[in-house]
Amino acid sequence: MSTEEDRQAKAREAESRESARLWRAWRTVHEMLQDRGYTLTEEEVTISLDNFKSQFTGADGSINRSMMKFSANPSDAMMKRYSNLPTDREPTPAPPDIGTIWVEFLPDSNVGIKQMRNFAQHLSSNNFHTGILITTVNITSAALKIIPAVAADTRIETFLEQDLLVNITHHDLVPKHVLLSKEEKTALLQRYRLKDTQLPRVQTSDPVARYLGLRRGQVVKIIRMSETAGRYASYRLCV
Repeated sequence: MSTEEDRQAKAREAESRESARLWRAWRTVHEMLQDRGYTLTEEEVTISLDNFKSQFTGADGSINRSMMKFSANPSDAMMKRYSNLPTDREPTPAPPDIGTIWVEFLPDSNVGIKQMRNFAQHLSSNNFHTGILITTVNITSAALKIIPAVAADTRIETFLEQDLLVNITHHDLVPKHVLLSKEEKTALLQRYRLKDTQLPRVQTSDPVARYLGLRRGQVVKIIRMSETAGRYASYRLCV
């Protein structure tokens, strides 16, 4: 094999590895949104590598991250889980704090204030409730400060591609996590006569909490298997 042929073969092999890598991240983020309760078709979630390549391969033969963007709407079950309970002060509660989500894979090798502002502006101008920005590199600390600054208008989550190559919830050692609705949370606290602050805690930075998009004040049910007790549940407050 000539030097040029060897170079081309290595380039094709590298492109093939990159395609498989991005396909895995694409699959994981779709599984993540489906697990949160967004409406996605099974074809979207279980897309094959060949179909992924056919949809997102650019003119140069490599996967074009700029084409890897999509939105999803919350299901009725998700809307119900985020619904506010009526109270004496507010017999007609505000609408659920949930809505359409926008996901984007950013190809930039540097992600700073400009990229984050553009992303936030896109979410705001298109009325997306939440946005997930997936990057190949760490976002600068200055750019991350934009996220709380725009929180009143839109929610922004960020993930590194490499953190999405494997769905952590599929690991045998990770128990099933189920987000409680506000009604279920109230019933739980009343049943055990607890305040939510008396529950064990889970940080918003916890990998599974990030996967599920947990917010401060929410309670998650964790279902584990035991050789002696069978299935048993514990509860944690997200802080």
